Amino acid sequence: MRYEFIRAEKARFPVRLMCRLLEVSRSGFYAWLGWRDSRELNDRQLLQFIREIFAQSHETYGSPRIYRELRIRGVRCDKARVERLMQENEITPPRKKKYRVTTDSNHKNPVAPNVLQRDFTSPAPNRRWASDITYVWTWAGWLYLAVVLDLFSRRVVGWAMDSRLDTESLTLNALHMALRNRAPARGLIHHSDRGTQYTSADFRKVLDAHGIVCSMSRRGNCWDNAVSESFFATLKLDLIFRRTFRTRREARQAIFNYIEVFYNRQRRHSYLGYLSPAEFEELAISAEAVA
Repeated sequence: MRYEFIRAEKARFPVRLMCRLLEVSRSGFYAWLGWRDSRELNDRQLLQFIREIFAQSHETYGSPRIYRELRIRGVRCDKARVERLMQENEITPPRKKKYRVTTDSNHKNPVAPNVLQRDFTSPAPNRRWASDITYVWTWAGWLYLAVVLDLFSRRVVGWAMDSRLDTESLTLNALHMALRNRAPARGLIHHSDRGTQYTSADFRKVLDAHGIVCSMSRRGNCWDNAVSESFFATLKLDLIFRRTFRTRREARQAIFNYIEVFYNRQRRHSYLGYLSPAEFEELAISAEAVA
């Protein structure tokens, strides 16, 4: 039954990841399937596929993600060949830029201990969340974005935007969205930096009311909240640094589309075996039902 499930879903999900989740060997699956590689495409045909996938990714995918997308679509090719064709044809995604911390940790509010201790894994959805704030420049002024990510799938489960940073509603609105979307059981760990927006009495009150364990990074240590930092770096690389926003409304719409349409449902994540967060959660649920 497990091999049948893998065969039925191998056009959508990587075989390696499904075998790991279902605790079967890839060699055993391929022996059962009697699978053989199909004929490889010539360079011109493969380049056409590469260009299509690059355009569909909003010109954000490098060779590792394009190679994974080709494999998932059933195109047999070598990883080095994809990289060579992209280099020869100058198909390159934008490069990363430095990211700066937004929140202010100079305050006298109570600070929670670092429960995660840089362990950003999670055995299941809604066990560990990570939150942070960033900013986006528009011609009308700054727009601030707060997000909540589920560490199991790296999915953005809550987000909020505001023209002001010195308000608790920004982080509270993102948290309330996450609670509505996921309805987590008590005992969930919520991790953030120690900025005033997360140490405020109102924010801690909501956490306590839902039985959520509060965890905070050490002062001035971005690595303690690396997953949130990584998401913002990706957002800025894929979208923010490539656009000029005339109004906050224009920026809001672009960020909404990026999070809900592209990042959560389409963008392939290396940590997830090059699945999107939504696909990874769907696969985990299906695998649990089969196991």
